[in-house]
Amino acid sequence: MKKTLLFSLLSCMAVLALVGCGAKKSQAAYDFKSKVLSTNYDGTYVIRTQVRARNAAIAFTDAQRKVVQEVIFDGVDAGSNGVEALKPILFDMNAKRKYEDYFAAFFRDKGEWTNYASLTDKRTGTTTYKRNGIQSIETVTVTVNRKALREKLIEDGILEK
Repeated sequence: MKKTLLFSLLSCMAVLALVGCGAKKSQAAYDFKSKVLSTNYDGTYVIRTQVRARNAAIAFTDAQRKVVQEVIFDGVDAGSNGVEALKPILFDMNAKRKYEDYFAAFFRDKGEWTNYASLTDKRTGTTTYKRNGIQSIETVTVTVNRKALREKLIEDGILEK
C-alpha cells in the first residue's frame, strides 16, 4: 500500500514538472524585441512589436502601451532598413520607481499614453496573427510621437530640459 501511494505521488510530481517546463519553452519562441521601421520628420517613429493577448483588440492596446514604455524607459532597437536605434527618453535607471505614482496614472487604461501612440501607419503585411492554444500572438506596427512625449515629460517635471 505504501509503495503504491509513493509511486503515484512521484508519478504526479514528474508529470507536473514536465508540463510546467513545456509551457515555458513554447512561449519563449515568440519573444520579439521591438524594432524601429522608420522615422518621420514630425518627430514620430514607426515601430514594430509583438505581444501576446486573448484577442486582437487587447493585443493592439497592449502593443501601443508596450511601445510607449520602451520609448520612455528602454529604447528601441534599429530595424533592418538602416534606421538608427532609439535611445530611451529617461536615462535614469530608477525613474520608473522614483516616479511610480506618476507612471501608474500615465499608463492606466485610457490614460495619457494614448495621446502618443496610434495604429495609423498600418502597412500591408505588417500585422500578423498566430494562435497558440489560449492566446494569440500579434505582430503590430505602432506609430509613436516621441517628440510630444518628451515635451510632456519635461512639462510634468519628470525630465529636465
